[in-house]
Amino acid sequence: MISGEREERASAALARVDALHTGLTEIALEGGELSGIAAEVGRVLEVGVLFTSTDGRERVGALTDEVRALLSASDLLDPTGRLRTERMSRPAPVGAGEARALRVAAGGVDLARLVCVRADRPLSPDDVHGLERAAAVAALLISRQEAVTAVENKYQGDFLRDLLLRRSADPAYVAEHAETFGWDLDRPMVVVAAEIDPTHDEPVASPERRAWQDRFSAAWRQVSATLGDGIASVDFSSEVVTLLPVDADDLDPLPGQRVVTRAVTAIAGDKGGGRRPFAVGVSRMTRSIADLPEAYDQARRALEVGVRVSGVGSTSFFDQLGLHRLIALIPDSRELRSFVGDVLGPLADDSEDAQGLRETLQVLLDVNFNLAEAARLQFFHYNTIRYRLSKLERLLGPLSSDPHLRLNVAVALRVYDLAIT
Repeated sequence: MISGEREERASAALARVDALHTGLTEIALEGGELSGIAAEVGRVLEVGVLFTSTDGRERVGALTDEVRALLSASDLLDPTGRLRTERMSRPAPVGAGEARALRVAAGGVDLARLVCVRADRPLSPDDVHGLERAAAVAALLISRQEAVTAVENKYQGDFLRDLLLRRSADPAYVAEHAETFGWDLDRPMVVVAAEIDPTHDEPVASPERRAWQDRFSAAWRQVSATLGDGIASVDFSSEVVTLLPVDADDLDPLPGQRVVTRAVTAIAGDKGGGRRPFAVGVSRMTRSIADLPEAYDQARRALEVGVRVSGVGSTSFFDQLGLHRLIALIPDSRELRSFVGDVLGPLADDSEDAQGLRETLQVLLDVNFNLAEAARLQFFHYNTIRYRLSKLERLLGPLSSDPHLRLNVAVALRVYDLAIT
């Protein structure tokens, strides 16, 4: 009797796998999509299914709200909705069942993850075998899609680059052509330029760098699609440029800050899944196609200055650059170094003593030479601050009484931070 039950279960499992294989074959032959594979796997195996990027960003899926809640309760979803696929390379407990992430790969290259969730019981070996077949079919579909997408992205990138570099003169032509891509450029927007952090041991033109850039670009396109319709987001090889829509009545001090923050937060996630830090530069709000080239220049300047001042991982708005915006316009670094040397004298050295005096000088400038407050901020005795001020004035002049000297010194410190360090 027991043997008969086993044979019946084995026969039923084999029938499920065969039915799944037949369904997947039909989807592949008919030129189907990942959504069709997810639905077919979910229907035949009675599981929840998601296809994600390699770092866990959802692409398509067939998953109920109840199962999503279980994933969140099992700490398999980060606050931005990213699936923590790195925790599912082995079965991860979900309710009475499990979640598992399988590689979707072709030619040794990771393309995606197939995430399967069954909340009432663990997956059987036959289920896993069926999922592996589904992953193989998905790899074929994704490879085909990526070949088409690569051509489309290059065409779109060339078009937008020509526009932003002032090679397209007729706004009417630009607007009409952009509509063929599904883009809406005739509305208030901010231009966002983003770059991933280059590592010291990775050549810029290496295949590894290209793979990271492709993933980064795909993340911006995917997140942008959730923020509104008609958003242009293209890969410029070393940077991603995205045109995010802004409410025309946005009265925030930095128009577009909310939508940019949403995008950056979603793309960064919780830094899991092998994500790398990136920097972002944001233009002023622009209201017409003709203003987009200038806005792109602003975004690039904000990005470059932001990285130099705040490092990788910063999000810098053009309107926040202040004095750094003017300093960045001076192309001759020798002139900047000469200015710093003339104003700061020995404080322009890179010695430890000079660095300490520069820090004290910046604090004194920040508190308008309030010695008690400067001592508190630097955790110094009041007499120590007085001694340091006297030393600074011997080196630089009457800082506490000459406002013009203070201005020159303050600017020189900013130039030192931006152009020399």
